[in-house]
Amino acid sequence: MEKNEHLLGTRRFLPMFVTQFFGALNDNVYKQALLLVITYGWINQQAASVSTLNNLAALLFILPYFIFSATAGQIADKYERSQLVRGIKILEIVIMLIGSAGFLLGHLWLLLVALFLMGTHSTFFGPIKYAILPEILKPNELMSGNALFQSGTSIAILVGMILGGAVISASDGNLIWISLTIVTIAILGYLSSRFVLKQKVTAPDVQIDWNFFRTSFQTLGYAKSLPVVFLILLGNSWYWFYGATYLTQIPQLTQQNLHASENVVSLLLTFFSVGIGVGSLLCRRIGGTEINLKMVPIGAVGLTVFAFYLAASLAFVPERTGEMLGLKDVFTQGWSYYHVMLAVTLLGISGGFYIVPLYAMMQAFSPQSHRARVVAANNILNAVFMVSSAIFSIIILSIFKIDIKILFSITAILSAIFTTWLLFKLKPMLAAQQQDALED
Repeated sequence: MEKNEHLLGTRRFLPMFVTQFFGALNDNVYKQALLLVITYGWINQQAASVSTLNNLAALLFILPYFIFSATAGQIADKYERSQLVRGIKILEIVIMLIGSAGFLLGHLWLLLVALFLMGTHSTFFGPIKYAILPEILKPNELMSGNALFQSGTSIAILVGMILGGAVISASDGNLIWISLTIVTIAILGYLSSRFVLKQKVTAPDVQIDWNFFRTSFQTLGYAKSLPVVFLILLGNSWYWFYGATYLTQIPQLTQQNLHASENVVSLLLTFFSVGIGVGSLLCRRIGGTEINLKMVPIGAVGLTVFAFYLAASLAFVPERTGEMLGLKDVFTQGWSYYHVMLAVTLLGISGGFYIVPLYAMMQAFSPQSHRARVVAANNILNAVFMVSSAIFSIIILSIFKIDIKILFSITAILSAIFTTWLLFKLKPMLAAQQQDALED
């Protein structure tokens, strides 16, 4: 923990960490508030069903990652990044003012436009934040920095969902309070960005290609020309497929398998988020400061074993009828409920073990001049894998009508196959790369 505390006390790291935290916080406050006002019918112009609108909202947030990631990577390599961060944070304030107008006017499409723009904001911020880390951190600090970033993001997501729900619940229909909340967080994000240190421009001669689709294919093609880096990106993206598959099903799992209320959904999401944070910090603590694969196999085994544990735990939850269980009730219904909570937490911890080293390696092994574009390729692949996860889950649950426990088991098997292949390919390539570095 000493190294982590030291990093959080430095001018080079703390402003970037806080700026990233407020950005993730605002994303989730806004998304949660929007989903709640749609679900509870506080917006008058809802022609479509709640389910359709919620899925549309999810799609609109992911869509910019497909369209703009490659161009975002070029911009982040071409221009000075601290100025870009401040410009993006000013843009966030403008977007939140648009979202506030949507809330106050009860205008659904204005709210959805703001959601799309927030996805765009996150798309342009992503390559910058992960490309800055190797510039502001020493090589032996990358693991610690990424652990802190992952932990901070998990906490921001959790706090954002809780805060968004709490403000909507407490405001009793008066949406001025959620509007003030999102604008205030955006302003705090901009203020923290003012302290981000000036960065070296890594590729000033890059020509920005505004043909988004051509640039995306070129960016993916470049990443593919770096075999080690591309394998790492595939490993990262598998984590997003896996996580999206599980997190998306938690509301249905809670309602149908646990026969519990919305508050229990938040409880399980809390356990998962805390698990990721704990796993991320333990990863650096156990795995050390050197960038290596040591913790990835442990995380990969956990992602398979604890998925089966979750499926088995659900099988032992007794059938119930009548009123939905509340937050306090689930702690008095027997050990099967505790097993579900423990399984979700252990999945989060395993995810932290798995993802932190891969993100650190992505940054360390990417060429400095193309680092932001490699992160952009990572974001494109993440979006593809997340959409694939949604399609996969729909096919299993809705078309074939297969039980959610079977979905979890199938995903666990796929995870075992994929991560075994990944490690089998990656280990010798990393060893060869390290040998070449020693010879040079």
